[in-house]
Amino acid sequence: MKVQDIGEQGLLAIVKRFCPQEVVGDDAAILTPKSDQSLVITTDMLVDEVHFSDRTTTASDVGWRATAANLSDIAAMGAFPVGITVALGLTPETSVEWVEEFYQGISQCLEPFNTPIVGGDICQSRVRCVSITAFGQVNPQFAIRRNTAQAGNAIVVTGVHGDSRAGLEVLLKPEFGQSLSQMQRSSLIEAHQRPLPRLDAIAILQEILPDEIIVAGMDSSDGLADAVVQICQASQVGARIERHQIPLSEALQQLVSPSQALNWALYGGEDFQLVLCLPMPLAEQFVQKLGTGAAVVGITTTNPQILLVDQTQPQTETPLVLNKGFKHF
Repeated sequence: MKVQDIGEQGLLAIVKRFCPQEVVGDDAAILTPKSDQSLVITTDMLVDEVHFSDRTTTASDVGWRATAANLSDIAAMGAFPVGITVALGLTPETSVEWVEEFYQGISQCLEPFNTPIVGGDICQSRVRCVSITAFGQVNPQFAIRRNTAQAGNAIVVTGVHGDSRAGLEVLLKPEFGQSLSQMQRSSLIEAHQRPLPRLDAIAILQEILPDEIIVAGMDSSDGLADAVVQICQASQVGARIERHQIPLSEALQQLVSPSQALNWALYGGEDFQLVLCLPMPLAEQFVQKLGTGAAVVGITTTNPQILLVDQTQPQTETPLVLNKGFKHF
């Protein structure tokens, strides 16, 4: 059955099953943040054949990834989600099953964070597209911004990088990953199809963060290098990133050469980890509590250059740039 067979009202009846009935049904939702919290809002759009395709992503995975991208932005601000809205553009030929599975993926991603779908919109489109707006809340003293890094801060990543890009390659070229075990292949594919927003890292950070410490950061959805450069430019500092401290999975290192693994870690994108700048003693405590994959990868500097360095080859210093990752235009 296609969406054109059941019409807008039939489609809305299906979608409403995924929303709390006490919230949806009016022209807009009413949310009440806690009195000591600031409201955080983010929007992310995914377009068929730009961000996803039937070749690599099921409807359920599209819903998950679209939701995870927004929740990752909420986490990057030091916040926690309170609700999302979903705007969905569909071709008339889209199957009703695709829509149901799409919302199932959203619900599966939201469930661990007790976050509801509180509204949205559905319209006809020449191409399938998804726009999710997420609402969060944060105590202002814990808010994370890009422009608050200080020279001498440790630069922390919350997990491995490059796996999402590798997972995409394995999906597009199944023969490419023949050297991997089934578990390794699955881990790379899952990193691409179902990334985890690092709200757990924010909970740990706030447990150990003294009131007077300000943390800078953002997520690495556009690549590790992109995040480091954007934080440094916003904060008017430089950085030295040690290449051998960048966490890479065993599957990625077995799949491609060291230079290719490094390139995907820096510029592959869609790993949805957090990149944070904070004092070194606190960073080391934070990394220890986070566990596997988390690492201090470098330090911010007064020198404005943003460099990838190699302790085994001190003469080799490579500038990190913004234009090597995915760009829409």
